[in-house]
Amino acid sequence: MNEELQTALKLLQLLVGMRKRLRVSGPSMLPELQPGDEILFDPKAYRQKLPQVGDIVVALHPYESKQIIKRVAVVLADGSCFLIGDNTSSSTDSRSYGLIPLKKILGKVTSKFP
Repeated sequence: MNEELQTALKLLQLLVGMRKRLRVSGPSMLPELQPGDEILFDPKAYRQKLPQVGDIVVALHPYESKQIIKRVAVVLADGSCFLIGDNTSSSTDSRSYGLIPLKKILGKVTSKFP
């Protein structure tokens, strides 16, 4: 699929509510995601199945009123996830705040935007 068609498909998914958009704000996911990158995530990804190790997810921070983008390192049977940043030296993640319950996982990152 060519780049223009991929961009149009991403825009269509965003417009019909199949994806939500978020801007990356810190260095914790370098080199995969750069500060300022915009990502699309699927808020329905985990309605029928649990996150998988390796998924990049958007979640609610357990102690602050902000959203975080991290990679799933461990998934427990109840869906709780141990989340880590790819750039571990610049990431505050589950090593600091512990497991994130499934109800705080907002969705799976599906692509960069555009």
